[in-house]
Amino acid sequence: MTSPARRPSRVAKLPPRERILDAAEELFQSEGIRRVGVQAIADKAETTKMAIYRHFETKDELVAEWLRIVAADYQAAFDRVEAEHPGRPGEQILGVARFIADGLPAVSHRGCPFINSIAELPDRSHPGRQVIEQHKERQTRRLVGLCAQAGLADPEQAAAEITFVLEGAQVSTQNGSIDRTGERLMRTVQGIVDRYRPSGGTSAQTTP
Repeated sequence: MTSPARRPSRVAKLPPRERILDAAEELFQSEGIRRVGVQAIADKAETTKMAIYRHFETKDELVAEWLRIVAADYQAAFDRVEAEHPGRPGEQILGVARFIADGLPAVSHRGCPFINSIAELPDRSHPGRQVIEQHKERQTRRLVGLCAQAGLADPEQAAAEITFVLEGAQVSTQNGSIDRTGERLMRTVQGIVDRYRPSGGTSAQTTP
């Protein structure tokens, strides 16, 4: 969950649409979706409200597009670990867990964008809420697929337990209730993989 170099150095070089999204990300993450108005986004992007509405019909659509970008980063993590560990689904599962663990320091400062956003979007018809739900469904399918490929008994249950750990670690980091969350996350996911692996299987070891 890394981000490129932020303001102010790169913003002036961005095209208008990307500049708007960059400003929206900064404000939505730091202040929340509901508290941020279109004018505040325009000011931070050094543009106008009219320009924003040329690119995004409504603020809700701007929120949804920002969340699509965040979701794409998570989906890219699955693609990356697949490329790094071809034919080794157990290592891929741990690679996804490492991606989450490595992103926990940012969560401690700003919170998980999905957790923060879904709390502000109770209406399931909101386009941003739909982006989150679709992303979570896609992520679950990919994780179940990895568990099945790794030969884990009951792939759906194993994936559910891993998901509980990944999301719980983010919440615990955000509220400060648990220390060493990254280390604990990796150990717990490793334990789930080992527990569901058939007897005699090879453990995918990881270093916390």
